[in-house]
Amino acid sequence: MTGPRDDERLKALEARIAAARKAQDPQPHMEQHYSQAQLAWRMVIELVTGLGIGFAIGFGLDAVLGTRPWLMVIFTVLGFIAGVKTMTRSAKEVERKQQAAADRSAEDEKG
Repeated sequence: MTGPRDDERLKALEARIAAARKAQDPQPHMEQHYSQAQLAWRMVIELVTGLGIGFAIGFGLDAVLGTRPWLMVIFTVLGFIAGVKTMTRSAKEVERKQQAAADRSAEDEKG
């Protein structure tokens, strides 16, 4: 027969087992993986967008002014340069955020 004291001990044991199982569960590493993938796609999109906009402006001006293909080439190169500058700016922004997070965690460890 189990008494009230045994029931309490059994519940406490079940709680400790559940806590131990939860502590041993693998922690998901997906957040960082997804954030890195999102950053990579963001940079690719910024570069392709710069190229596309430069190409479109150059092509349109070439059609209007009849200077085919000179303005298209010039604006495509300018679009590439703008895309690279935007990618660089995004990389620096992410680096600043990571550095700030590292600084905060270092301060938290110091207490």
